[in-house]
Amino acid sequence: MSVERVLPSPEAHDLLDLVRDLVGKEVAPRASADESAGRFPREVFTVLGRAGLLGLPYPEEHGGAAQPYEVYLQVIEELAAGWLAVGLGLSVHTLSCFPVAAYGTAGQRAELLPDMLGGGLLGAYCLSEPHSGSDAAALTTRAVPDAGGYTVDGVKAWITHGGVADFYTLMARTSDDGARGISCFHVPASTAGVSSAAPEKKMGMRSSPTAQVRFDGVRLEPGALLGAEGEGFRIAMAALDGGRLGIAACAVGVAQAAFEAATAYARERRQFGSRIVDFQGVSFMLADMATQIAAARALYLDAARARDAGRPYGTQAAMAKLFATDMCMKVTTDAVQVLGGYGYVEDFPVERYMREAKVLQIVEGTNQVQRLVIGRALAR
Repeated sequence: MSVERVLPSPEAHDLLDLVRDLVGKEVAPRASADESAGRFPREVFTVLGRAGLLGLPYPEEHGGAAQPYEVYLQVIEELAAGWLAVGLGLSVHTLSCFPVAAYGTAGQRAELLPDMLGGGLLGAYCLSEPHSGSDAAALTTRAVPDAGGYTVDGVKAWITHGGVADFYTLMARTSDDGARGISCFHVPASTAGVSSAAPEKKMGMRSSPTAQVRFDGVRLEPGALLGAEGEGFRIAMAALDGGRLGIAACAVGVAQAAFEAATAYARERRQFGSRIVDFQGVSFMLADMATQIAAARALYLDAARARDAGRPYGTQAAMAKLFATDMCMKVTTDAVQVLGGYGYVEDFPVERYMREAKVLQIVEGTNQVQRLVIGRALAR
């Protein structure tokens, strides 16, 4: 069943129609086989780039599509419903472009953004480290400044697109002044000294490589710095506010796909002479799923509209990420239950949705961190 969307313009309706068509032809048909084989679908991102989908919320003058976040996130949702590796991949790429778009100089934006947004390049966001996850300000990767630029040494962990990205948006320490000692850099993947470990062997999202990225004596020109020295932590947190809305949209997409699969099965499956959808126990589960999905969608869209209006939205983004991803875990688990034994085998996609849902409660700030963010806002 197609989601009935309230969109701000005819152009946005056309865009969502295009995305649904791409999902139906290029994305969803290959998801199951590629996930089983652990194949990264780089060519799918090339297709998305040619369709203008890799720079949706950024200005047209630099190759973007100037779409409001309200529309961009619904594109993410549609892609994630077809294949989470693609929806989340687009969200991560958009996150990786944010520091250049929002904090780069005019020259940096003119030089870097056209290729980053135009589909030729794919990005990754390097904040977490083996011993610095939720406590991002404790990162130890160091960029030592000198007259000729910077020398970077350190290891980043849990990097989506690690090893396959064309550029890395890197947070590294330029002084020992805690969070105020972190700076942000643009690092092409081809830079000498940049390498990646083998991808992690994950429970889900196997087509989306997650790997450590190593920086061994990496030399960066002064122009690699984005924003001012010491501004990196603020840049990282601003990027994550938008990124958390991307994860919320991904969660709604995966939950929507699981709900549709469970509903279709319940309409066809017969027991005791009746369709199981007509049993109150099953119909109430489906009713709860539909309600929770609608609530999560409304929550992320409300936050997106605040962002588009230039209003503070960080707390709303944390709420949306928290609620949507917890909802997704519940809905996908219930979808497996509706299918019974068939839900537990790979012949049906709901077992994959359940495995994928779990990571959404962890990435871009665990849901415990989201509660911390919300609680601190309430205490102010």
